[in-house]
Amino acid sequence: MVADREMVESNSDEILRDAQTEDVAFLVVGDPFGATTHTDIVLRARELAIPIQSIPNASILSGIGACGLQLYNFGQTVSMVFFTENWRPASFYDRVKENRSIGLHTLVLLDIKVKEPNLDAMARGRIVYEPPRFMTVGTCAKQMLEVEDERKEGVYGAESLAIGAARVGGTQQTFVSGTLKELCDSDDRLGPPLHSLVLLGRRTHELEHDFVRDFAVDRDNWDKIWRADYQNKT
Repeated sequence: MVADREMVESNSDEILRDAQTEDVAFLVVGDPFGATTHTDIVLRARELAIPIQSIPNASILSGIGACGLQLYNFGQTVSMVFFTENWRPASFYDRVKENRSIGLHTLVLLDIKVKEPNLDAMARGRIVYEPPRFMTVGTCAKQMLEVEDERKEGVYGAESLAIGAARVGGTQQTFVSGTLKELCDSDDRLGPPLHSLVLLGRRTHELEHDFVRDFAVDRDNWDKIWRADYQNKT
């Protein structure tokens, strides 16, 4: 059985329908327990007395360590979705604030739109899917600055240091580091999706700094900001 995103999110019973008498494999891109939807499938299987075995997969949650930041210095992971004219969710902001208050880095997972229905077509009774869209680091950085401009709590700003990551774990993985303002224009350097972003915490170790500065848009500017706002901070 091949289960697409729509089946997983809204018709998971179909995945489990014959699992009591047949072997059913559910292959997940990334961590199998990285989404509450997958956890829900396990709980449903338990209710039906279906035995479950999970095998860890490669995941951005561990792969992001390739950018040079130590995984034990990361706080809560957050997500950034595409903003629309009428929908600009900013719940991520409070999680970033909590992370930064204790000096931890924040991994930001970027929105993926695959097999999204066209709302105008649905209103006419037809199912038409939009072309796939993958958020870039540039879009994420711009939206983050928009939210900071609205909230004005000083959680981060245009001169906050961050790392843009692309195709982590692949043969063409790429990292670009700089200020959020610099990363707004980093998409050409990062190349094709999938992208992620990391906000540096103030506990950044010198070894982390030395590793990440090699990816910097402007190394002199990176060094200056790190010494002023990150070095020996708690």
